[in-house]
Order: sequence, then C-alpha cells, then structure tokens
Amino acid sequence: MKKTIYSCCLALSLFLAVNPAMAGDIKGRLGVTGRLGFLVPADSELSGRNASTDTAFVGGGGFIYGITNNIAAELDITHTDYDVHGFGEGGNAETTNFSLGAQYRFDVTVPQLTPYVGAGLDILINDFSYSDGTKTDVDNTVGVHVSGGVDYFVAKQVALNAQLKAVLSPNADINYLGRKAGNIDPMSISTTFGVRYFFN
Repeated sequence: MKKTIYSCCLALSLFLAVNPAMAGDIKGRLGVTGRLGFLVPADSELSGRNASTDTAFVGGGGFIYGITNNIAAELDITHTDYDVHGFGEGGNAETTNFSLGAQYRFDVTVPQLTPYVGAGLDILINDFSYSDGTKTDVDNTVGVHVSGGVDYFVAKQVALNAQLKAVLSPNADINYLGRKAGNIDPMSISTTFGVRYFFN
C-alpha cells in the first residue's frame, strides 16, 4: 500500500513538473485570447487647432496559432473610444482595430514563462461625433504595429497575458458637410492584460 501511494505521489510530482514545460510549446496549437487595458491615443486636430485626447479603456480579443516552437500568428480585434478636447469644441472618437501579426516567442529557463515580440498590419475603422451628437464621416486607415509581452502558463491550456503595443498610422480625415473639419491621429500606445485558452 505504501509503495502504491509513493508511486502515485511520484507520478503526480512528475506531471506537475513536466506539464508547465510543455505548456509554452504552442506549435500546432490554436488558442483564443481575451484582453482589457488602457490606451493612450495621439492628439487630434479640430478646425485647424490641436485637440487633446483622454486615456481610455481598450478591449477585445482574437486568435493565436503556433506555427513553430518560436513563431506564432495572431489575429486581434480591439475597440476603444475616447474624448477629444478642442478649443471651444470637442467630441468622441472611436477606433476598431483589426490587427494581423506574427510573434517571435523566446525560450527561457522558467518553463511557465514565454516572453515574445511581435509586429504586423492594422486596419483601423475610425469614427468621430461632436459633443452635441452630430455625426461625421471619418476615413479608415491602414497602419502597422509593434508589440511585446509575456504569457505565463498556469496550466497547459491556460496562460495569463500582459502586452505593450504601439500602433503607427497616418491621420484619418474628419469630414463634415462635405468639407474637412479636422483629423484623428490613430497612433496609440496600449497596455493590456488578458487570458489565453488553447483548444489543443
């Protein structure tokens, strides 16, 4: 009986020791990510004058697929809206970011921990309305991003995620009644925290 209990404890110890090491290897694995955090948008322009912007919440999610042990592809969709303060006028800007990119995932000595860097292409769907609710027509833009983050695996299929991401994009014109009324600068820096769940 003692030998059986000892064997079971040894097997459990080996499982707990080996399982996290296997977790960071996502080759051929598909996962889903949910994230929430803060975004600092670049200043915009209203009626030819600089307009300051507020830090805002950003949230969303997407998918990740491990191509090799160190390379992964990622699709993310996030949304944010923030206040814009101009001289005598202001409003609310919204951006939905469709982000397609790749990660390089580093091998480190801590088996549960996987730091990474990434880059990719962003399609930004922009919107703006004045403080009185008046809607405008805003250009959509294409940009790029660079990111860095870390996954901490609490189980083989579950990882906690933290990420810093910078988006670079040209200005999006705000058009009202057929004329340019300003622009939104979709460039931003965001910090998000989330959870990844791998299906396999």
